[in-house]
Amino acid sequence: MTFVVGGCRSGKSGHAQKVAEAASSTRRVYIATCIPHDEEMEERVARHRNDRDGNWRTVEAPIELPDAVTAAAENGNVVLVDCLTLWTTNLLLSPEASPHINRYTERLIDALDRSGCPVILVSNEVGAGIVPENRLARLFRDVMGTVNQRIAAVADEVIWTVAGIPVTIKGEKRPSA
Repeated sequence: MTFVVGGCRSGKSGHAQKVAEAASSTRRVYIATCIPHDEEMEERVARHRNDRDGNWRTVEAPIELPDAVTAAAENGNVVLVDCLTLWTTNLLLSPEASPHINRYTERLIDALDRSGCPVILVSNEVGAGIVPENRLARLFRDVMGTVNQRIAAVADEVIWTVAGIPVTIKGEKRPSA
C-alpha cells in the first residue's frame, strides 16, 4: 500500500496516478470521494476524469470508502483512492458518520490489510499551516492529522509531494515518475 500525501496543488494526485499506472495496465479502479458542491469543484472532477485513460473504472464512495476498497480490490489489479481529505470531510460533516470517524478509519485499515492488489491513497497534509480561527476548521485539522498518521503507520510506502517532486519518506525508494 502506498500513501501519497502533500499540500494543495503539490502534484500528489498526478504522482499517485503514475504509481497506479506503473503497477498495472489493466483493470484499474479509481475510487473518488468528492461530492462536488459547486461548479468549480465539478470542473476539478472533470479534469481528473479526463486525465485517466479507458483502463480506469471509477467508483464513487464519499462515505463508504472501506466497502468500496474491498469491492475494488476483488475486481481490480490496482486501486487508487483520491482522496482521504475529502472522505474525512464528508464523514465530519455527516451527522450519522461524524461520531464514528475512528470506526470508519479502522474499517478502512482492515480493508487495506485484506486487499489482494496494490492500493494507492492520496491525502492532503493539513497540519503545516496556522492554527485555524474557528472550531470546525481546528477539528478538521486534528481529525485529518490523525487519519493521515494512522494510514501512514500501516502503509508500506509513504511519499510526500512538494512542488511536484515526490519524496519517499517511508519504504522503497523508486525513481521519480
